Amino acid sequence: MGWYPGATRMELQPESDAQPAIRPTQFIVHSIVAPWTPKRTYEYWRDSTNLESHFGLGYDGSLGQYIGTHTRADATGAANRRPDGTGAVSLESASNLEASDPWTAEQVETLIQLGVWLHQTEGIPLRICRTADDPGFGYHRQFSEWNPDGHSCPGDARVRQFKEVVFPGIVARAAGQIPEEDDMPTAAEVAREVLTLDGIISVPGAPATNPTWTLSSVQTEILKRIDAVAKTEAAQTAAITKLAGLVGSGVDTAAVVAAV
Repeated sequence: MGWYPGATRMELQPESDAQPAIRPTQFIVHSIVAPWTPKRTYEYWRDSTNLESHFGLGYDGSLGQYIGTHTRADATGAANRRPDGTGAVSLESASNLEASDPWTAEQVETLIQLGVWLHQTEGIPLRICRTADDPGFGYHRQFSEWNPDGHSCPGDARVRQFKEVVFPGIVARAAGQIPEEDDMPTAAEVAREVLTLDGIISVPGAPATNPTWTLSSVQTEILKRIDAVAKTEAAQTAAITKLAGLVGSGVDTAAVVAAV
């Protein structure tokens, strides 16, 4: 039970059959601190550790599922399974080796689609968890009960994305405000285009170093550049005013500045 049709099934055994059942009430996202595909994550769970997540997400948005959502997975501390039988659905996502990069646009889209499915099929409520036991959506470091080792998973950039893009996207999609098949570009796609247009705004290396610019990132960049232009203009005006003043007392300084 609890197999997501949008994921490739890569069932872990004996865990899938041997571990106890849960009633899923939370969805908690992680970064695996490795640029792995879902298949490589499956191999790691199978061969190298007794831990595992329900899902593995690649940079390209590909998704693998290793255990059904009604079976315990062991990635999230006390949230794996509680005494009352409730537990969390967990997802590990590909990241760089420092877990400092943002999710790609493709990863964001898959997270939103999966979040909507979990809401619709498992009844996970559309809210960010308020406590460690509260049903809803969350990220690994959010509560110490989920993260007893105290690490930063899924990383600062992804926590911001979770709050500003992923969770609002799940809510909007679940409410029917954004059709699943939509020809409109995403915010990340608009941002990338704006930041790489010749002659408008060029950020050298932006697509490679930050492939998921959000609209707020674009706005911040634009404001920085407008401010720089304003400072340059103010300096030029001051220089022109000073030059006009040196011409002679009979010169209308304001008129000279305005003319220039």
